[in-house]
Amino acid sequence: MSVFNVHERVLAASTSQVGALIDTLGSRDDLLWPRHGWPPMTFDQPLSPGAKGGHGPVRYTVTTYIPSTWARFTFRAPHGFDGFHEFTVLPLDKERTVLRHTLAMDARGTARLTWPVAWRPLHDACLEDSLDRAELACTGTVKRPARWSPYVRLLRTRVHSAR
Repeated sequence: MSVFNVHERVLAASTSQVGALIDTLGSRDDLLWPRHGWPPMTFDQPLSPGAKGGHGPVRYTVTTYIPSTWARFTFRAPHGFDGFHEFTVLPLDKERTVLRHTLAMDARGTARLTWPVAWRPLHDACLEDSLDRAELACTGTVKRPARWSPYVRLLRTRVHSAR
């Protein structure tokens, strides 16, 4: 099963300001990843090609990193996730920038079931929380904060009770 999933937000900020958020990924000062409501993104070394890490049970390797512009992560786990996810900064004009997260993969084996039933709703909620953090960091406010659906809240309850 092919999966192509995109989340993006137009931010009232310069490309350098938005790009600086990508540069903090996986660090103690991470301004982009929603580490307080989700498993933190961590790496075995600073963000750079070859760094290994992930968030929770999702594991990946940094395969591309262009500071303040683009970071791509190739999946190593869970089993059946064959592809990548990435953050990209795209300029619109001097005052607005698009921050985009793209996930592209082939879901194989059990991931053909687990992606649509559990992983996708959790992924979507996490990414919207991440974009809220980006908007807050760049503008000081979030116009329309993301809200978790009842199903996402149920999944998170089940995940936390399994720990």
